This record gives sequence, C-alpha cells and structure tokens, in this order.
Amino acid sequence: MDLSPFKLDIDELINEFVESLFFRKGYYALIVLTVVGEFTTLADMKRVWLSRKFTYIFEASPPTKLAFFMQSLYAHTIGHMISTSLSQRLGGLYCLYCLYETQPFKPPFKIYLSLGELKKLKTLVINAKEHGIKVVTVLVKRMLEKNMFLFGFVDLNEGSVSETVNQLTELQDARVQVAYKKLFDDTRIEQFLHMDMGMEFDLDMLKNMSTEYAEAKKLAIREASMAVDVQNIQHISEDREIIGDEIERITENWNVQRQVFYQQTGLNERYAKKNEQPHQPQHKKHEHQDDDVGDEFSHQLELQLIEEEQLEQKQEDDESSHGLEV
Repeated sequence: MDLSPFKLDIDELINEFVESLFFRKGYYALIVLTVVGEFTTLADMKRVWLSRKFTYIFEASPPTKLAFFMQSLYAHTIGHMISTSLSQRLGGLYCLYCLYETQPFKPPFKIYLSLGELKKLKTLVINAKEHGIKVVTVLVKRMLEKNMFLFGFVDLNEGSVSETVNQLTELQDARVQVAYKKLFDDTRIEQFLHMDMGMEFDLDMLKNMSTEYAEAKKLAIREASMAVDVQNIQHISEDREIIGDEIERITENWNVQRQVFYQQTGLNERYAKKNEQPHQPQHKKHEHQDDDVGDEFSHQLELQLIEEEQLEQKQEDDESSHGLEV
C-alpha cells in the first residue's frame, strides 16, 4: 500500500500552517518561531485545514487495512512533533488532533504513541507554556481525557508499522474475547442473545390471534350499537396497531440491532462454529490458533452446563431422600 501521496499532503498542510504564521507577522526569513499568543492557536490550523478541504484525505482511504492506514497517517504526523522547529511541532500536534476528530470511522482509531514520543509531547507542552501558547496545554489535556491515545514501547517511525498495528489488533481482539467471556459467563444471557424472538413468541400465531380479536371486537361493538348507545366505547374499535404487528416490529428491530452487534464483535461466527463443530480434534487446535479462544469459551460453557445439571440432580436427590425420611 503506497501511502506516499497521503504523507505528502500532510507535509504540505503543516508547511502551509507554518508559512501562514510567518506571513501574518511579516518574518519571512525566520528559522525558529518567535510568534506567540493568538497567532499559534488551533484555530489557525483549522483555517488552513478548511481552506484545503483536507478531510478529502479520508475519501481516498483504502477499503481494507484501515488500521494500518490510520496508524501510518498518525505516525507520519507525529514525526513533525519531534522537529527542532516549534512551529512544525505545533503544526504536527494540531494536525494529529484534526485527523482523529474528523476521521469517519466508528469507533475511531486511537493514536498509537510510544513512550519516547510521549516524552516529546511533554516537552512540547513545556515549550509552548514558555512561549505563552496556552492552547497546547488545554488541547493535550482534552486528548488525554477523551482517551485518544494507545501507549506502547515501539516507535512507529523507527520500527515496523504493520507489525505494531498487528500487535495492536491482536491486543484489541484479546480484549474483546475477555469481555465476551466475562459478559456471557451466564449461559442464559447467551441464549437470549442468539434467540429468534419471532419463534419465541410464535409470531405467526400471535398475529393471527390478534387480527381475529380485533375483527371480533369491531363486530361486537357494531352489533351492540344496534341496541344501545356505544358512543363512549366507540374508540375501542378504532383502528390502531394490533399486538401482532407491534411484536413483529419489535422483532425486526431486535434482529437489526443483533446483526449490528455481531458485525462489531464477530460473536455470531464463533457461536456458529461452536454449534457446527461441537468437538474439535486436538491437532486442529494447533492449526487454527485464531479459534483457540472461541473453542476454550465453548468448552467452558459445556463444563458450566454439566455442573449446573449435576447440581440440579443433586438437589433433586436430596429432596427425594428427605421425603423418604419423613
């Protein structure tokens, strides 16, 4: 994946930001930044960003390997934050913030920051304070409060971007697996998650019953109107959503939300594998390491079910024994 055009766009954006600072103050030949205060704010970067319509950078993003794409953009931008020029470092920080905030991906990709880069960021905050640029402190605090960073030991500008992204992806997957295991230790929760609500409520029968009831109600009130005044109860026969249609709508919403949940977590695939392959040979586990956690989870569920059955049987035996003694 050639990301050179994207990196060049970032370089041009930050350079334009730096040049705008010099032009606004009139120091054309300055090598280091001497401009302070309101001329070095995040608003200056936003003006340059909007003038270049820089959000287009995401429109050209690849259809796959989005984590690699975003971490590469972040890493290149962070490279500007360790420059010798304060203006370049400010531009890098502001650009990094804008990249995170304007990305179209949900959930957003966090910014991987090595411990060495974190120290550079701390130095930037100190230097900005010395030059009276208060917005940097506020901005970094906001980024930390919004949990925008993932901290690690490897510098992406020195190490392998793809390797680090893979490590981050594996870490994220492991966290999802752990959360899945903790969340669904209760097998009844898992049953509710995978249940077919339409079948649980026998939707077809419920719709037929509710339709027949609505028609019968209308007929009863119509016949009663021939003998008595039914004006006060006429509203009962008015057309309104019957219970069958309402349950059908709820079922459709449930299925949509469940599919979204499956897509975000990949849990449905593991559930299907567990049902299709209740037992997996030992040698297969070494061939398919990606399924290890899912297999382990299935195994623990089976053990838990066996323990519950044994406990119920023991309670029944105890009750029977107690009854015989009485």
